[in-house]
Amino acid sequence: MSWTNLVPAIAQARSYRREWLSKDVFAGVVLTGLLAPAGMAYAAAAGLPPVTGLYATIVPLVVYALFGPSRILVMGPDSSLTPLLVAAVLPLAAVGSDQAVALAGAVSILAGLICIVAGLARFGFIAELLSSPVRYGYLHGIALTIIVAQSAKLCGFSVKGETIVGQLRQVVDGLDAGRLNGWALTIGLLSIAAIATLRAVSRRLPGTLIAVVFGILVALAFDLHRRGVPLVGDLPSGVPTFAIPDVDWHTTRTLAGAALGIAFVAFADTSVMSRTMAMRRREHVDANHELVALGLVNVASGLFHGFPVSASQSRTPVAEAMGSRTQLTGITAAAVLLVVAVAAPTTFRHLPEASLAAIVIAAAISLIDLPAMVRLWRVRRSEFVLSIAALLGVAALGPVSGVVVAVALSILNFLRLAWKPHTAELVRVDGLKGYHDRVRHPEGRVVPGLVLYRFDGPLVFANARFFVEDLQRVIEERPEPTSCVIITAEPITDIDTTAADTLKELVDHLATRGIELRFAELKGTVRDRLQRYGVFDPDEHRFVARTVGEAVKQYLSEQQVPWVDWEDRPSDGDSPTDRG
Repeated sequence: MSWTNLVPAIAQARSYRREWLSKDVFAGVVLTGLLAPAGMAYAAAAGLPPVTGLYATIVPLVVYALFGPSRILVMGPDSSLTPLLVAAVLPLAAVGSDQAVALAGAVSILAGLICIVAGLARFGFIAELLSSPVRYGYLHGIALTIIVAQSAKLCGFSVKGETIVGQLRQVVDGLDAGRLNGWALTIGLLSIAAIATLRAVSRRLPGTLIAVVFGILVALAFDLHRRGVPLVGDLPSGVPTFAIPDVDWHTTRTLAGAALGIAFVAFADTSVMSRTMAMRRREHVDANHELVALGLVNVASGLFHGFPVSASQSRTPVAEAMGSRTQLTGITAAAVLLVVAVAAPTTFRHLPEASLAAIVIAAAISLIDLPAMVRLWRVRRSEFVLSIAALLGVAALGPVSGVVVAVALSILNFLRLAWKPHTAELVRVDGLKGYHDRVRHPEGRVVPGLVLYRFDGPLVFANARFFVEDLQRVIEERPEPTSCVIITAEPITDIDTTAADTLKELVDHLATRGIELRFAELKGTVRDRLQRYGVFDPDEHRFVARTVGEAVKQYLSEQQVPWVDWEDRPSDGDSPTDRG
C-alpha cells in the first residue's frame, strides 16, 4: 500500500486548489465556535474537566486530517458516546478527578486499538450489525438517558447513575430537597429554545455559539456566581501533553467491555456519516480504512488527556454548509482551539454549566427521529417493536449493556427472517409470462400432479425443518395426488450440510410416497454443493433443469399429463389473455 493510501492527507495536498483555501479556513474558524463549547459540554456531561473536551477535539481533528479517508468528516466528542463513557468511568472515579481523566483516556485507547485491529482484519462490515430500526431505538434510548442526566445540571445540580430510572429518581430527589436553581433553569431553557429555533431557521446559524455568548453575558450582568449558579471557571492553561494513562491491569480488564461497546457505536456513527458525506460529494470511502483512522484518532485522544470520540453528526454538516472542501478545515479549527487553550484560558470563566447542559440536551434531542418511528409503525410493525425493545434495553440496563442488547436484537431479527423466509406455491396465470404466487393470483392454474414451490432464501440449518414442513403442507393441501415437486431454486443462494441432510431425508421420504423432488434454476455454486453432498443419484441431471419452463415441459413429456398452456392455445384474435 502506498503512502498516499496510508496517509490521505498527501493526496489532498497534491490535488489542493488555491480557490479552496479561503473556504476551508473560513469553515474552520466558524466551526471553532461550535467545537469549543460542545467539547466542553460533553466532557462535563461525562464527569470530566471541561478542558479535556478541548483536548479531545484538538488532537482528533489533527490526527484524522492526516489519516482519515473522508475529506469532510469532523471528529470530536459526541452525544451518543457520553452515556457509555459515564457508565465506564464514574463507578470507578470521582467526578472531575485525575483518575477519571486517566480512566477516560484508557477507555479511548482500548476502543481505538479495537478499531485498528478490526480495520486491519477487514471487519468494516460490523457497522451493518445494527439494523436501522434497532439503531433508531438505541439512539433514542441514548438520547433519553442524556436528557434525564443533563436535566439535573439544567436545574443547577448533578446526579449519578447509569440507567434512566436511577437518574430520574435522583433528579426527583434533588428537586424535593430544594436544590433547584431558578437562574440556572431559566438560562438552560432559553439556551435550548435558542439552539432549536436557530437550527430550524438554518443550519448555518451558530446556535451553540450564540447560547454560549448568551450564558456568559447573563452570568456577568447578574453576577450568577453569587446566586449559586455553577460556572465552568478558568481552564488550565497549556497544550495537550502526551501521557500514558495510569491505570492498572485489573482496571483495564474491567474497562474492556465498555471499550468494545464504545468502539462499535463510534464506528457505527462514523461509518454512517462518512458514507452519507461521500455519496453527497460523489466520493468513495473504504469502511476498513475509516475503521483504522477512527482507531488512530481514539488512541491519540487517549494519549493526550482526551476521551473517546467519533464523527460528529451535528458539526460535520455545518462544515459542509460553510463550504469546507478538505481536512484543512479541521486543521484550522484545531489551531484556533489551541490558541484558546494556551493564550485565553479565561474565555469560558463565566459560562454557566447550565448552558453546557443545554447544548448537550439540544444535541440529544436531534438524535430523536419521530418521523422514522412513525414510518416503521406504518410500514412494518415488527420492526417498530424491535426499535422500542432496543430503547427499553438502554433504559433498563444502561448504555453499555444496551449496545449488547441492540446488537443481539439485530442478529436475532436476522435469524428470525432467515428461519422463516417467504415461500410460495407457483401457478400459471393466463396472459402473464412465467409462474406466479398462488396467494396473489388465486385465479391461476396448476399443472395436474405437479407442485411448483419457491423458497426465498438460503437453505440452512436454521430453516431446513421449516422448509420441509412448509413443503409438506403445500403437498397435503392439494386436492389431487402429487407425483412431482419442482423447487424453483433461483432465490436459494446456499445450502449447508445440515440442510443437505434434511433435504436427503425429504427426497427419500417423498420417494416412498411416489413423489419425485426436482430443482429448477439452481445457481451453479449451489448445484455443485448438492453434488458434493450426494443429495441425488449420479443421474441427477434429470432432476435439475435450467429454467422452470424447461422443468415443467420435462415433467409433462414424462408423465403424459393432459395440459394445454395458455401460450399454446390457438389465438382467435379476440381474447387478450390468449396472447403471450
